[in-house]
Amino acid sequence: MGQEQQPGRRTLLGAAVLGAAGVGAAALGTGSAQAAGERAADGKGGQAGRGGRHELPFPLVVAHRGTSGYRPEHTLGSYQLALDMGADVIEQDLVPTKDGHLVCRHENDITATTDVADHPEFADRKTTKKVDGTDLTGWFTEDFTLKELKTLRAKERIPKQRQHNTLYDGRWEVPTFEEVLEWAEKEGRKRGRRVWLHIETKHPTYFRKIGLGLEKPLAKLLRRYGRHKAHSPNFVQSFEPSSIEQLSKLVDCPGVVLLSTLTSRPWDFVEANDPRTVADLIKPEGLKWMAEFAQGIGPTLELVIPRKADGTLGEATTLVRDAHAQKLVLHPYTMRNENSFLPVDFRKGTNPNDYGDAFGVFKRYFETGIDGLFSDNPDTALLAAAEFRDRD
Repeated sequence: MGQEQQPGRRTLLGAAVLGAAGVGAAALGTGSAQAAGERAADGKGGQAGRGGRHELPFPLVVAHRGTSGYRPEHTLGSYQLALDMGADVIEQDLVPTKDGHLVCRHENDITATTDVADHPEFADRKTTKKVDGTDLTGWFTEDFTLKELKTLRAKERIPKQRQHNTLYDGRWEVPTFEEVLEWAEKEGRKRGRRVWLHIETKHPTYFRKIGLGLEKPLAKLLRRYGRHKAHSPNFVQSFEPSSIEQLSKLVDCPGVVLLSTLTSRPWDFVEANDPRTVADLIKPEGLKWMAEFAQGIGPTLELVIPRKADGTLGEATTLVRDAHAQKLVLHPYTMRNENSFLPVDFRKGTNPNDYGDAFGVFKRYFETGIDGLFSDNPDTALLAAAEFRDRD
């Protein structure tokens, strides 16, 4: 087996609350609990122990786009349900409007996630664009003012797989990120605890080139709401390392570099003629480089445990061990309950939209020692994580 590690009861690994100097979480191994506790005690990073005001559990659960397994993604309804379920952190993806407002959508192409096609007044906005090297035809947030975008309503992105989610089509509008910050503050006051967010900049190089850069507006909002500090209740994340580098100079909250498939290249690398691939970035030297400006990585699950050629789950790689050696935390993405998203050997029945043995897959991934993961079904993820939170 490529890697065998038992996470144990580490004093809540410093998964998020890191020092302004970029001190990362404790690496797995002997003394890690002690190291995490020491950093929490001296205020230079790590994560406060149980009851501490900066506490996050190990392993944590990130609600992927809210509860996108149960509600249309990136809506206040999806975020609210995630919080009500007990998710530790809730994710937002940010794209800009024509007039520079940041809104929560997984992509700037809103064809599949809103009812824009049903609005004849916007028929002439349909166009074809090249985004990160891919030709896309549809409607795009950067062609709408916020006022125009607010006339649209969100809908389920994959209705054939999640037909039950279509019940909620039209219930919510597209939220601005500032509305989410206001919601988080309100919910935090009501619950007596802070609401944690995981905030992604989408296609940052593309938007920078058309004069709608994401980093400065994001930093401005985080500062306005006091969420720009090392111990603020949020992460910032991006598939483009340069975006996290820029944000590290604007805010002190921890940054996470997202990593796609082994052969892929971050789009900012493509634009800069940097030949490195994700395979290079997950080598020790690549991890060491990212640790200069980031405190974590968000690899696709297959980089932690790859699937075999037949679609079954293989053996763990050394990525968890190697990343922790560089004091980087790992929040892999994305666990979903449906058969179609699970390894072949964990599927049940023949209907691709039925739930398979998601708990079995969660167990395999949590056994590697990851610090948390993204899930469309945070209630399932929390039940699976509970077993590992109780271990000695």
